[in-house]
Amino acid sequence: MSWIDWIVLCGTLLFIFIYGMLKSRRQSNLDEFILGDRTSSWWKVGLAVMATQASAITFISTTGQGFSDGLRFVQFYFGLPIAMFVICIVFIPVFYRLKVYTAYEYLEQRFDLKTRIFAAMIFLIQRGLAAGVTLYAPSIILSLVFGWNLQWTHVITGIIVIIYTISGGAKAVTVTQLQQVTVIFLGMAFIFGYLIYSFPPQISFHNALQIAGWNNKMNGVDFHLDFNNRYNFWAGITGGFFLALAYFGTDQSQVQRYLGGKNISESRLGLIMNGLLKIPMQIFILMCGVLLFVFFQFQKTPLSYNTKTNDIVAKYEPDQFKLWQSSLDSIHDKRMDLLSSFSVSSELELKSLNVAQNNLRNEFQQHVKSEYKDLESNDKDYIFLYYILHFLPVGFIGLLIAVILCAAMSSISAELNALAGTTTVDIYKRFFANQESGKSDVYFSKIFTMGWGLIAISFAFVANLFENLIQFINIIGSLFYGSVLGIFLVAFMFKWIKGSAVFVAACCAQVVTIVLFYYSDIGFLWYNVISCCIVIAISSIIQFGINSKKGNTDLYQI
Repeated sequence: MSWIDWIVLCGTLLFIFIYGMLKSRRQSNLDEFILGDRTSSWWKVGLAVMATQASAITFISTTGQGFSDGLRFVQFYFGLPIAMFVICIVFIPVFYRLKVYTAYEYLEQRFDLKTRIFAAMIFLIQRGLAAGVTLYAPSIILSLVFGWNLQWTHVITGIIVIIYTISGGAKAVTVTQLQQVTVIFLGMAFIFGYLIYSFPPQISFHNALQIAGWNNKMNGVDFHLDFNNRYNFWAGITGGFFLALAYFGTDQSQVQRYLGGKNISESRLGLIMNGLLKIPMQIFILMCGVLLFVFFQFQKTPLSYNTKTNDIVAKYEPDQFKLWQSSLDSIHDKRMDLLSSFSVSSELELKSLNVAQNNLRNEFQQHVKSEYKDLESNDKDYIFLYYILHFLPVGFIGLLIAVILCAAMSSISAELNALAGTTTVDIYKRFFANQESGKSDVYFSKIFTMGWGLIAISFAFVANLFENLIQFINIIGSLFYGSVLGIFLVAFMFKWIKGSAVFVAACCAQVVTIVLFYYSDIGFLWYNVISCCIVIAISSIIQFGINSKKGNTDLYQI
């Protein structure tokens, strides 16, 4: 990067970091550290919810997803607006009426302690894993920009985020999100416009969409019902609804964002804002990935978008590497001849050349996977960064890297803050608070923040094993969210079911979900529906049996 990029990058990050620290330097109680003192207006709640989701993974991995797979990933979010409506009507009034810090406090009041701990532990496990994956994304950026070892970058990035979160708590996350979201959207808007500007003179925006369509990148909706297909309309509207309902209704990293609102109305408006804007935002980011695909139709494609992988293979196998790259360059030359005079008749031949290119790159990646165990063979999460570092003008490289790091800082801080809050409220205060230690709850929250930060760093070391970060985050959620959602839906809708029945049912649902993951090809979005329904069905059967043994057949009098 040039010195101008360094000034833009460092200036943007320092401003946001210092602003957040100054605005949140006093934290005397859990209200301030966990919920930001419950003072957020609706638009701050909406931005907080959106920014917590918009991690570095959103921009690195979702653009890579759009590049590789087109728009069909957007179907994943089709159920989200419906979920926002249900949460506004059902979840938020209960949480506000009971004045809880975490969603899981309610479960002890409704059921019993073991159910509360089960739900809290499920959250801690899945969100702790997700925090590690979220940390991995900014580490990729820093390792490429600075040339650092990726593993050490995890440690450095993690320590910086831990310090930021401990110093500012929830309030630091909230007060800086307007600045972070502003930087994020300005940066992505520039990318979208600059990609269109960079196309050759003979290629209009309409032509670019045609090229993308020829290569199946514009197929945003698939109405074919296939339970083995991860992304179709039915999986999105059903499984996506259950996943969004669980994520926003039971995941503490999101619940504490809207519990920080001034009142019920402000929290509801914030969630409605998120429901209205989320799908357009994801389409926009995926479209950036689709336009990136079209842009690289006119550029020489590397064997791997992870330049470190190319450099090492070229060093140890120079002849074989040259042969692969020469074949790739030959495909590019044929494609350029074809696109020099753009014509609709070029569709089939262009598709054939792109298939040949993908096959060659896949061959290279399989070779790396088998012969270089320490190198990353998958490069989907490097595509966007490769473009930023090699094709953007001076000054904007620093801005776009700042965009991704801002998103990372916001989302990881929110996750660590939620993990620490849940550990403090649902574990420490519930079991150990009566032991005199002379330390405040905020002190222990900071200790737990540090602990979860170290766990996130540890898991980031193995995040490179997964094909695509954005998919893996959603797979983690789908593995665990359904059973917890089932518990909450039983709590709200089936007043006659008690704690023992729902606890056993939730354990059964969790076991079934893990078995499905390992031994079936069902798309992961369906896990949310299946496990949620198992909790409701089995808890109803068990409670009916318990009541029958007691000789009480009027379930609603229990």
